[in-house]
Formats: sequence, C-alpha cells, structure tokens
Amino acid sequence: MLDVSTLVLLAALFLCVSYLSASVGLGGGSTYTALMAVFGMSAVAIPLISLSLNLVVTTVGSYQYIRHRHASWRLIIPFLISSLPMAYWGGSIELPKGYFYGLLFVSLLIVVARIFFFERVALTWRWQMNGVGRMVVCLLLGALLGFVAGVVGIGGGIYLVPLIIVLGLGTEKQAAASGSIFIWLNSFTGVIARLQHHSIEIIDYLPLIVVVFIGGTVGSFMGAARLQPRTMQRILGGIIVLALCLLSRKLF
Repeated sequence: MLDVSTLVLLAALFLCVSYLSASVGLGGGSTYTALMAVFGMSAVAIPLISLSLNLVVTTVGSYQYIRHRHASWRLIIPFLISSLPMAYWGGSIELPKGYFYGLLFVSLLIVVARIFFFERVALTWRWQMNGVGRMVVCLLLGALLGFVAGVVGIGGGIYLVPLIIVLGLGTEKQAAASGSIFIWLNSFTGVIARLQHHSIEIIDYLPLIVVVFIGGTVGSFMGAARLQPRTMQRILGGIIVLALCLLSRKLF
C-alpha cells in the first residue's frame, strides 16, 4: 500500500493522464503503468491496477464515441477475435520483475516513437491488400496487442489507433472509438485473468479510480465532440517520455 503523500501525487498525475488519454480514445494504461513502476509499486499489482483504471476511463470513452456514432463494429471485431483470448492468457502470466520492466520500457519506447516520429506516415500511407489479407493481418495484430495488454497492463489501444489510420481502415474518430472499445474489452479480460491468478486489495487504490473517472469523463466528451487529437497526443507523449527517463534509472 502506498503512503498518503505518494497516493495524492499519483492521483494528481493520473487525473491529467486520464483526461489526455480519453480525449484521443485511449485508457492511459501505458502511462499509469510507467508511473506506478517509477514509484516502486509491485510488478504483480501494477498490471491489475492499470487494467482496472483502463476499464474506468474507457467505459466512459466508449459510451461517448458510440453515442456520437464514431464506432464501427465491422472495423473493430477482427482485432477483438484474436486479442481477447491472448489478453486472458497474458493476464495469467506473472513475469519476473526485471522482465516486466524491460517489456514495459520497450513498449513505451514504441509508443513515443509512434507519437513523435510516425504521425505523418499515418496520414499519407494507404494499405493495398485484399479482404482476406487484411483479415489475417488484423487477427495477428490483435493477438499481439492482446497479449501485451494482459502481461503489462496496457490496453493496447495506443498501438491500435495509429494502426487503423496507417492501414487506411478508418478515420481518426473511428480509430479513437475502436481504440476505446478495444481497450475496454481487453482490459476487462485481463482483469478477470489476473483476479483468478493474483490477489491484491484493489480498494486501497480507490482514490486513483475516482480521479481517472473524472478525467476520463471530461476528456472523452471533449475528444468525441470537440478536440483535434494531435495536440493531446503530443502532450501525453511528453508525459511518457518523462516516465521513460525515470524508469530507465531502474533498468540501467
């Protein structure tokens, strides 16, 4: 259990992260996970808490994006078919602390590279492949993202959203809606698996749940109805860069 001052600081940070994440259709799991690792929380507890916070944020976000008719089930279902069983399997695995931090660090590096260096590619490249080929690639990507979601405690949407745009499968709003729904379902699956195999007192982290609900509610409304996503993603990317710098001290 965290001391009160650390819990208050994390709550303030998570409020900002949940707002920024929800505004672009994400749950914030990658950033929550990094921050909790920086603050020295248990490698067993981190994924379950992060997935639970993802659930809170994307419950609101999914509702907002569906209400504004940005969701496309035809787009998201192929990813879900393979991701959900892999998220369950990943959630049942307990990695040694060193491996957990290493996988988290690599995951965050990919996130930062995506946000800051591959944005323009996503706006210009279009995928040339038939329907069967697309289905196969979507299934493979869904399986990979679902596994990472279950093991590390990130919903996987921060990878899925740009992939949808890069592959020319949908608009930015459709991608954000798909990301939110994808995160919710994979986080739910990962939580179920972790509750069966690992035990923590989730009630001890109730303040974090409350603040991400508030941040996610406001952020998802602004993202679904008003805001352009690029600026918000770059701010979120800056937070992740800071978390990476701090996390590197644990690894190197």
